[in-house]
Amino acid sequence: MDQRLHFITFATPDLDRARAFYQDGLGWEPLMDVPGEIIFFQVAPGQVLGLFDAEKFDQDLSDGKTTGGVSGVTLSHNVGSAGEVSSTIDALLTAGATLVKPAQEGAFGGIFHGHVKDPNGIVWEIAHNPGWRIDDEGTVVFG
Repeated sequence: MDQRLHFITFATPDLDRARAFYQDGLGWEPLMDVPGEIIFFQVAPGQVLGLFDAEKFDQDLSDGKTTGGVSGVTLSHNVGSAGEVSSTIDALLTAGATLVKPAQEGAFGGIFHGHVKDPNGIVWEIAHNPGWRIDDEGTVVFG
C-alpha cells in the first residue's frame, strides 16, 4: 500500500456549524458540499478533509454504534512566525473557535504554538516550528 492518505473524515454533530466555521469564518471553499450529509475541503494536493454528519457517519459504518466525537486528535497548521501563531488563533476565535491553550512556547521540540477547538470539538494546533520545512518536492523535512 502506498504511504499516503487521501481523505481524513470526522463525524460532525452539527454540519451547519462546521460549514459556517470553515466556509464563512475561515473562507475555505468546499470541494464538494452535500447539505445534511458531508462537506469536503481540499487541504493539500491529493488530500481532502471531510466533515460528515455524525448520524450519516454512523450509518456508513454500519456497526450499530454511535460515534462519540473526535478526541485524541489534532489538526496542525504551521505558520512562519510566533506572531502569526497569535494572529491565526485570533482569526479562528473570531470565526467561532474556542480557546484551548493560548499561544506559548511548547514543552516539546522548540515550537511556539496554541490550540483551539472548532465548533464541533476538533482541536486545531497552530504552530511555528523552525525545525521543519517542506522541500521542493513536497516532502516534510525535520531538522
